[in-house]
Amino acid sequence: MDVSKAVLEIQSRLGIVGRARELQKALVALMSGRHVLLEGPVGVGKTTIAVAMARWLGREVVRVDGDERYYESKLVGHWDPPIVMKKGYCREAFVEGPLVRAMMHGAVLLINELNRLPESAQNVLLPALDEGIVYIPNLGEVKARPEFRVIATQNTEEHVGVSKLSEAVKDRFVLVRLDYPPEEEECEIVKLRSGVSSEDITLTSVKIVRALRGNPIVRRGPSIRASIDLAVLVSSLNSGGKPTRETWIEAAEMCVPTRMDVDPSVDISTLIRRAVEAVLGNFT
Repeated sequence: MDVSKAVLEIQSRLGIVGRARELQKALVALMSGRHVLLEGPVGVGKTTIAVAMARWLGREVVRVDGDERYYESKLVGHWDPPIVMKKGYCREAFVEGPLVRAMMHGAVLLINELNRLPESAQNVLLPALDEGIVYIPNLGEVKARPEFRVIATQNTEEHVGVSKLSEAVKDRFVLVRLDYPPEEEECEIVKLRSGVSSEDITLTSVKIVRALRGNPIVRRGPSIRASIDLAVLVSSLNSGGKPTRETWIEAAEMCVPTRMDVDPSVDISTLIRRAVEAVLGNFT
């Protein structure tokens, strides 16, 4: 397989901006029979890239969104009591969970935020990742088709409700790290995702968010989603002509605070206003 050509096809057909090196690494791993862990900050497109790769491979995607309440029985599957009462523990009585479904159909199991799964659910994955098997009491061994792959994502930041991946789980994955894209690529992403045609608005939105992201007193900066929403809100709030300073500040105060983490002693409104004024000042 020509990996470089495959990357160009994914970018073109599935609307992925940039990420050539990351796509190349992940594709090589998947085509080599490995499972992939995409790691990066919130909102850098980990899930989008995972779905795009699975679609390019022509595989069904079985998605699991990480949750501390997502225990092993939900991941593997469960027995249907009425059928068990009538026919006993047979294949017909077993309701497939996403892991078993992906294994049996040779699909891609996409686990979004793997480190939000409880440790017991993470451990269920080990034999599936290692040997392509899972054992179900009263049913026996389920063996995965050769096409079965797992693509998991995790955020680099620590959040409440997030479990640290065990060394055993990490050992079963090939790691591909993603960071925020360059400014030019982020502008292109914002333009595509927001539908805002004004290059001035998309560029200014990106510069404001990147200014906050790069501020040393900000512990976790706003994601690309903040850039997208800022562009949309400014475009919607603007009554015509060039958006005013106050329009930018108003929109930024709507979409940025929930997407960043600062020390409680820091006034977020002041931080946002200063970032907006600094960026707009550079354009005048």
